[in-house]
Amino acid sequence: MAIFSSLGFARVLVLPSPRTALVSGCSYSIKMCASSASPSESKKTVWVWTTNRQVMTAAVERGWSTFLFGSKDLGKDWSSTARINPLFIDGLEIFDEKKQKIAVISEVSSPGELELIQPDNVEVENIVIDFRGGWQVIPAENIVAAFQGCRGTVLAVSTNSTEAQVFLEALEQGLDGIILKVEDMDDIIKLKDYFDRRNEAKSQLMLTKATVSKVEVVGMGDRVCVDLCSMMRPGEGLLVGSYARGMFLVHSECLETNYIASRPFRVNAGPVHAYVAVPGGRTNYLSELQSGREVIVVDQNGLWRTAIVGRVKIESRPLILLEAKENGGDDTYSIFLQNAETVALITPEKGSSGRTAIPVTSLKVGDEVLVRKQGGARHTGIEIQEFIVEK
Repeated sequence: MAIFSSLGFARVLVLPSPRTALVSGCSYSIKMCASSASPSESKKTVWVWTTNRQVMTAAVERGWSTFLFGSKDLGKDWSSTARINPLFIDGLEIFDEKKQKIAVISEVSSPGELELIQPDNVEVENIVIDFRGGWQVIPAENIVAAFQGCRGTVLAVSTNSTEAQVFLEALEQGLDGIILKVEDMDDIIKLKDYFDRRNEAKSQLMLTKATVSKVEVVGMGDRVCVDLCSMMRPGEGLLVGSYARGMFLVHSECLETNYIASRPFRVNAGPVHAYVAVPGGRTNYLSELQSGREVIVVDQNGLWRTAIVGRVKIESRPLILLEAKENGGDDTYSIFLQNAETVALITPEKGSSGRTAIPVTSLKVGDEVLVRKQGGARHTGIEIQEFIVEK
């Protein structure tokens, strides 16, 4: 399989027989296809390439212990102070401590060099791609397409955390990993924060049943519609509440109605003063959201993912005050929402109609809804331990 491009835009071409790649005078065979495992199912690989001991320390503290060295002396020195997995670069090849070749480096600065990368042979477990040209995104996407369903690891050299994200998100599933070649520990911190925000597939929030105790029409207020750059499915929404200690799961407008088209990217979330859950266990006021910020989308089972805010609309609309008490507890939580049929709260279980949410216009005392309990005291959206009374 070869990859070629015109003006940097790459396409995939299937060849009938394997070849040996030749890059910068170095001949090698690149392993690959034979496994049915999906690349998106495996954990992303991170190797760190640095000569800065602070970067090494920051990486080890965040769980990354594989380092690339051009000097065996430096690798030996660092191995004596921290438990790391040292790898050594020799030309366009990478060896471990036992001098076994475990990877090859392909320097790609032209379409012709990109053509030579192919997943047909089986001599090395890893291929490292060092993109030297101006194009990165399209060639990376074609590498992902070419190597999908193949065993082994394809990594790209990244010189900062932002560049790393490009490679990790190419064609959604991304490359298998990256080599972060940096001398600034801030890039280590930013990359770890990125992984923490994106680790939603295995993350689950504890949601609690609460019983509606009050439904009251209260008048006009400035409410916020949050339009995301992602689609939401039935049963998904945003965590919003008047108090951070108890936030309601407000459903998206993905459900069909007789009066208005479905808008699966939108949550009519509540008034400007309300809290909304964002990544990192933090909250923002709805009034603080703007294009480019991130929120967490949560489903009926507590599974969550991050989403980017595309647009925020603030308009004056009639509001309803809803209060609910935790089942089996004394805590009362409240939320204001627009008085409209398209605004709904997510319920613990599907109703007889198969719907997972109840419109606020149909809510009545005694109905059950889902809330997220958490610490109430906040400073700039961060939970803190202090005495606080909210009412």
